[in-house]
Amino acid sequence: MKKFTSGFFAGTATTVIAAMGLVKLIKKQVIEPMEQKEAMIDENRKKAHRKSHAR
Repeated sequence: MKKFTSGFFAGTATTVIAAMGLVKLIKKQVIEPMEQKEAMIDENRKKAHRKSHAR
């Protein structure tokens, strides 16, 4: 029973760590580039708006 318990907790810890790593990877590879692209689009929109009123 002792081996089962220690193996269960080791497996659970490994699974949790792997899931956290996957979430971090997805955030880094998918979410952050989308946010950066949206920020760039907003910045360009603001510049264009300023230029259109500067004339």
